[in-house]
Amino acid sequence: MTYLAKPQFHHPDLPKNTLGYTRRDYEGKISTLCAGCGHDSITASIIEACFELAIEPHKVAKISGIGCSSKTPDYFLNASHGFNSVHGRMPSVLTGANLANRDLIYLGVSGDGDSASIGLGQFAHCMRRGVNMVYIVENNGVYGLTKGQFSATADRGSRSKRGVINTDSAIDMVGLALQLGATFVARSFSGDKNQLVPIIKAAIEHKGAALIDVISPCVAFNNHAGSTKSFDYVREHNEAVNRLDVITGRAPIKIDYAPGSVELVEQHDGTTLALRKLNDEYDVHDRLAAMSFIQQHAAKGQIVTGLLYVEREPDDLHGHLNTVTTPLNALNEKELCPGAAVLDKVNAGLR
Repeated sequence: MTYLAKPQFHHPDLPKNTLGYTRRDYEGKISTLCAGCGHDSITASIIEACFELAIEPHKVAKISGIGCSSKTPDYFLNASHGFNSVHGRMPSVLTGANLANRDLIYLGVSGDGDSASIGLGQFAHCMRRGVNMVYIVENNGVYGLTKGQFSATADRGSRSKRGVINTDSAIDMVGLALQLGATFVARSFSGDKNQLVPIIKAAIEHKGAALIDVISPCVAFNNHAGSTKSFDYVREHNEAVNRLDVITGRAPIKIDYAPGSVELVEQHDGTTLALRKLNDEYDVHDRLAAMSFIQQHAAKGQIVTGLLYVEREPDDLHGHLNTVTTPLNALNEKELCPGAAVLDKVNAGLR
């Protein structure tokens, strides 16, 4: 018998954040994914990030599509809003929800099949419009639910579990996001929680379209020799461009870093990112340099992780459209239906 609900009781002395929540308050149902799946590690990082930021779970909307990755919102933030959309259509559903209620934090969870194939057009427009969201791609290079076919992010020359060689060029979600105008772009590895948690925290604090491409090995179909999305391959070829932590306007976070330079990056909403660089020449504010850097290292077979690009003064879709600050569900009848005179004025302006 399988139990999907976790027991409600817990140790009374569990650590609490500034709101009085424990990590258990940010959990969801028990995962039904394969034991050791990288997606579960991403779930754990999301839980940790929300706990450390002291986010109220009911102020989060988590939206997904179809696939192993799109099942994971059921495993975190059980008390938040959620919507599981059809295959590849998560971005448009999230965009509509965001325009109706800007007061929620939007987490879009998708996979390489859901975003890089059937949903590629949706992904592109969501990025270029600057929807204020955290778009997490749980990227394993295969279709896990349909027995391990190559996805559009599988690298050319990589080998499937059955020995088939992929002859198609890979779609790079990070490169696309940079080209499309995303104002926060990062890549990480599901097995590197020390890097992934600060990236998720920074993306949540960021105002604008934030993409996090997370290499997340599929233990059932893509974790073997010859795969470029396996645990061993990513660990051996990981090129981290910075070490990260996040300093918000709330209580200070205690950190312990090795000696090195620190750059403070002020965000549009007043929060601050603290970046300790491993590569002094890497500039997280240079979009073109970031694109070139990624391609140069990809040609060497290296996977670049870390915060790759962040806009100094980002904006979002609400700013572009000049929408009202009040969520639509909080407006009264007069505000939603201002009358025939206002409608006539709008129509006259379209003539």
